[in-house]
Amino acid sequence: MTEGISGTLLLDPAVIDDPYPFYGRLRAQAPVWEVPGTRVFTVSTYELLAEVVGRVEDFSSNLRCLLYRDGAGLPCTLPFGEAGVNVLATADPPMHALHRKTVFPELVAKRMAQLESDVVDIANGCVSRALEAGTVEFMTEIGNIVPITMISRLIGFHDSDLGQLLSAAFDSTAMLGSTLSYDELMELISRTAEIQTWLTDQLSAAVKQPGDDLLGAVARGVNDGVFGDVEATGMLHTLLSAGGESTTSLLGNAVRILAEHPDLQEHLRRNPGQIPTFAEEALRLEPPFRYHMRSVPTATTLGGVHIPAGATVLLLWAAGNRDPAEFERPDEIDLQRQVPRLHLAFGRGIHHCVGAPLARIEARSVLTVLLERTSNIALEPEHPPKWVNSLMVRRHEQLPVRLISR
Repeated sequence: MTEGISGTLLLDPAVIDDPYPFYGRLRAQAPVWEVPGTRVFTVSTYELLAEVVGRVEDFSSNLRCLLYRDGAGLPCTLPFGEAGVNVLATADPPMHALHRKTVFPELVAKRMAQLESDVVDIANGCVSRALEAGTVEFMTEIGNIVPITMISRLIGFHDSDLGQLLSAAFDSTAMLGSTLSYDELMELISRTAEIQTWLTDQLSAAVKQPGDDLLGAVARGVNDGVFGDVEATGMLHTLLSAGGESTTSLLGNAVRILAEHPDLQEHLRRNPGQIPTFAEEALRLEPPFRYHMRSVPTATTLGGVHIPAGATVLLLWAAGNRDPAEFERPDEIDLQRQVPRLHLAFGRGIHHCVGAPLARIEARSVLTVLLERTSNIALEPEHPPKWVNSLMVRRHEQLPVRLISR
């Protein structure tokens, strides 16, 4: 029975900050839920999420609209019409396979592992400065810096302004956050023109002389006719946004969990080999991307619910990651959990995040450095953490912490 579930709950500010009770209600009462008064559906159980990603003909990854919060507090669609660019995460077969094949050799774990020493060096520098200050805003001083630096290096951007790139990455995910008003969303869309121009210039230079990096791989794809300039620029924008956002969110969420559990900190200091498992649990509990969108080209059914053609479907990874039908004690950190990578934080199926290996390397490296060099990590009691106002990303806008040197 779904009559008692108000459509405004999806974007309610209190639910955005703490969505898990609401997600539990959806799993129990409406695993496939049509937001009343809209053509927007959510999917919240692990089983049905796994089913959707396997039905690529019924649930297209092509991005056909953005969502904004209307005056009544409901999600409302802003259709693209034919203007959408479908690359990588928003491409369907067979185009998706061509895009992934073009860039994936530059993203494989072996190449990313070569960057690990760079991650450790950057993390040590950030932590040294933070320890001198004692109390710091973690996101500004560490959590934001490491990922945007590494994704810029991995892509191979030249003369990049890391602050500009970080803002561009956050703007991109904010457009998918679904919590902005129509006017705020249109303003944000207009602001992306600056980074698009910069990316076009980077691509133009690379097309003339492709390098041995991700930018070079994309440029070779243009030279080989795999895709055009518009698709290539969209691909670079997607990689920048995902690479800058996902690990940034993961680092902040993991550090907040550590700060809330001193016993867990001590356990990991004594058992650093379990830091990668902790990172997986942090990903499961607080996935950086709480949902991804699917469009419905023709009418279909899911979980016994009719979904009309043209509907928008939100795959709530964050709800599936806490599904008690799939995970025992789903709201707890369990370092002994079997198959810890079974979570949905990096998506599933053909669109499993190509940058997941880099995110794992960055998380392991930064958390190891932080735990090795501190005796305690604690929240700043007078300045509690603050979440970004987004249905999509689970990132701390502010995370003040106290660090005590070992």
